[in-house]
Amino acid sequence: METLIKGLSPEQLELLPTEEDIAFYEEHGWFISKKIVPEWVLDQAFLGAEKFYRGETDATIPYTTGYSDWKPGDGDAVRNNQHVSYRKKELRQLVLQPIIGAIAAKLARSKGVRLFEDTLVYKVPIDNTSNNTKIGVVGWHTDYSYSSVCSSQKMLSAWIPFHDINQKRAPLVVIDGSHKWKGNEHMRTFNNQNLQEIENTFFEAGKKVVEVPMILEKGQVSFHHCLTIHGSYPNRSDQVRLALALYLQDYDNRYQVYHNQGKQVHHFLDSMCHKLPNGHPDYTDPAIFPTLWSE
Repeated sequence: METLIKGLSPEQLELLPTEEDIAFYEEHGWFISKKIVPEWVLDQAFLGAEKFYRGETDATIPYTTGYSDWKPGDGDAVRNNQHVSYRKKELRQLVLQPIIGAIAAKLARSKGVRLFEDTLVYKVPIDNTSNNTKIGVVGWHTDYSYSSVCSSQKMLSAWIPFHDINQKRAPLVVIDGSHKWKGNEHMRTFNNQNLQEIENTFFEAGKKVVEVPMILEKGQVSFHHCLTIHGSYPNRSDQVRLALALYLQDYDNRYQVYHNQGKQVHHFLDSMCHKLPNGHPDYTDPAIFPTLWSE
């Protein structure tokens, strides 16, 4: 994959994962990069997020249902807004950093990576004296569970915090090696805040559940496989926690028809993208699913 390095500076080439790093990702289902995102890009994205929360957008999604889209008055424990890079240029600038796509392509052993969707996630600090341990929790889930219309199970996510993340500041937490477990394809439990209850559903005798928090410095990015179980605990710091999660398609991913309990499943972006001659959504439409990296 020699052409994978095109467009990167000599300094960025040093940031790409090694073969040993890729093997680690394939075994454990997650990977933490070196510092790869310039501070000014993150600072611009943070300002863009603040504008977005004030209602300032550069584009709109032409419908209001079928996806998460926090509005003022919805409560601040966890704000979720999907596909914000389509709607705010500063966030799109962050998403389209070539180094992010290049690392994802290397980890997936793919000749290209496209965006599928993204989610801006904001968590307010939770009073440490509170007895409610579920406020601000993101339930254990897998990303593929929300993309059953995708043909590939090599898709992966990049998690980009806008600042340093320590143990108290609600890091993303992955279950080590869980991408190899069976039955992860239907864990649509993002909004189930009872982590122990969910954990009981995937616990099996002899299966070791190892939680790994993604402790990151500003500029680092964590990556995880689409079948890696992950979630997060409340924000126990004294500052807000803001991060952008990118769900990425490997080069070979395409739309597939999927039914759940007899009903055909549709993704909310299916209606926005171009259609193929057979009428199916085109998951290579650059306006909705831009290429982050290609050979």
